[in-house]
Amino acid sequence: MTPQDARRVGAVLFDRDGTLVEDVPYNGDPALVRALPGARRALDLLRGAGIPVGVVSNQSGVGRGLITDGDVRRVNERADELLGGLDVWVYCPHPPDAGCGCRKPRPGLVVEAARRLGVAPADCVVIGDIGADVQAARAAGARGVLVPNAVTLPEEVEAAPGTAPDLLTAVRRILGEAPGGLP
Repeated sequence: MTPQDARRVGAVLFDRDGTLVEDVPYNGDPALVRALPGARRALDLLRGAGIPVGVVSNQSGVGRGLITDGDVRRVNERADELLGGLDVWVYCPHPPDAGCGCRKPRPGLVVEAARRLGVAPADCVVIGDIGADVQAARAAGARGVLVPNAVTLPEEVEAAPGTAPDLLTAVRRILGEAPGGLP
């Protein structure tokens, strides 16, 4: 990807848990939020390039009654502090069986985040750690990049349109600073 191509990236949207911060299932405690290695640097690079950044996250614990919307907001605020501030946070509070249009792998979160940022979904890149993240990107017409971790299934890696070994490499590819391109 050339620097010219990087200008066509209208925004980069990230999954939260397992991508930007350590995955603590159904976390409602801001004190447990830990940024993953390279996350702050990756976001700083994008902000420095003038590319808006946001989060699109499934938070089914709300719909399951395990955490509240307030818990999610407080955890997001703590992540925001650690990561230097993101431009938009959008999450799905519904349980997996709700059939909503926002829960990843459906496109609703990506479409809503793009709308709030004033960019077309097709001009967004979504980075996440599981197949649902890149599937949501594809469903919204965005590009998806999978950054596998211990919970990523081998078949998710095989099906991903693009992968990167870590978050910083994914962002450097978006900016044209590392070999490899975007899907």
